[in-house]
Amino acid sequence: MSSNPPKPEESLALYVQRLRNHLGLSQQELATKAGLHVQSIGKLERGHTRGLKRKTQQGLAYALGVPESYLAAACKGITVEETEDALKICPHCWKPGHPPEQHWLDRRAKYCFLCGESLRNSCESCNAVITSLKHRFCPYCGTAYRSGSKE
Repeated sequence: MSSNPPKPEESLALYVQRLRNHLGLSQQELATKAGLHVQSIGKLERGHTRGLKRKTQQGLAYALGVPESYLAAACKGITVEETEDALKICPHCWKPGHPPEQHWLDRRAKYCFLCGESLRNSCESCNAVITSLKHRFCPYCGTAYRSGSKE
């Protein structure tokens, strides 16, 4: 869902609410998925939050299926280029259903800091860009994102 950047006039509150509604999640479900308190989601959606702490931003980005840069842009009220922040995973260390390691998402990162394997931002079979880690397989060709995965 990373093809859903914030609109230029959209506040952080409206952006999070729009994405949550698009995903069909309640505030409680979003809070659970993001590892936050439901009161924090309510406060954010009411516009009482102007900036996000790193952990909050990471959790929300994972739960909403968008890059952290989209949330950062919404906080600042600016637009982002979609290609600016791609999801990258280590095909050996990433566990399906878990957010990627923060170090993998650094634009300069090319290799996994845990095992040294080349990071991947696209399907090794069809080369489709990885836009969501909600699923463990490429939605276009069915190839597992994780190497040697029998899942």
